[in-house]
Amino acid sequence: MKLCRFQPLEFSSANLGRSEKSLHPEARAGVIEGAEVREIKSLFGAPAFTGNNWPLDEIHLLVPSVPTKIVCVGRNYAEHAAELGNEVPKEPLIFLKPPSSAIGPDEPILIPSISQRVDYEGEFAIVIGETCYMPAAGEDLRRYVLGYTCLNDVTARDIQKRDIQFTRGKSFDTFCPIGPFIETDWDLASATVETHVNGQRKQFGHTSQMLFSTDAIIRWIAQVMTLVPGDVIATGTPPGVGALVAGDTVEVSVSGIGTLRNPVAAREA
Repeated sequence: MKLCRFQPLEFSSANLGRSEKSLHPEARAGVIEGAEVREIKSLFGAPAFTGNNWPLDEIHLLVPSVPTKIVCVGRNYAEHAAELGNEVPKEPLIFLKPPSSAIGPDEPILIPSISQRVDYEGEFAIVIGETCYMPAAGEDLRRYVLGYTCLNDVTARDIQKRDIQFTRGKSFDTFCPIGPFIETDWDLASATVETHVNGQRKQFGHTSQMLFSTDAIIRWIAQVMTLVPGDVIATGTPPGVGALVAGDTVEVSVSGIGTLRNPVAAREA
């Protein structure tokens, strides 16, 4: 099942700002079926259909959930750690991106003037469906997962290197595209993650190459903080990260889920 948050085009406007578009009060939840979206009352729990339906070409897809936090896993592919000259972590390396960094499909990634190197990092993300804190040993953690989506962990690499820790370089507004929807039924074991920039493939990896599994990641994070419905966990990026410049179009594709596409522009002073 493909879950989404959307806005009917009758309520959408090209003049809305980024946060207004993503978190607009007219945002609705839906299930995508073929070329149609069927509205539901909530993303969470059994779907309760309202009877309102829209063609896909008459809606604007938004960030697919409203997270209280976006928890990211760094260096979860050995080759990515190596390409940046880092050691492979012995335990999951986690950091946060603020919800204010999130944008949806087709919304522009804005390059800040204070950075000379902004990179793409394509990955798949977990969307939490039930509150999770200190799960029991051996517990099946799939009960806490609503589904999976695509995510681009955009990074001001020069700022990250200069600061050592990750917060500033990862947290600019627009630095976390998420979408286009949440896939609830997905075969993680055989999936691939790839990133294209202007139609050219730059990243490719298999989820089987992850150093830490999704269960290990969820358990590690939930020992520290309560995960609540809508929270997003970014699981790490495969090798091949590189720079973005204004005018680019970047696409993160996860097999069995879909493609997240965003243009890139310079941030206005």
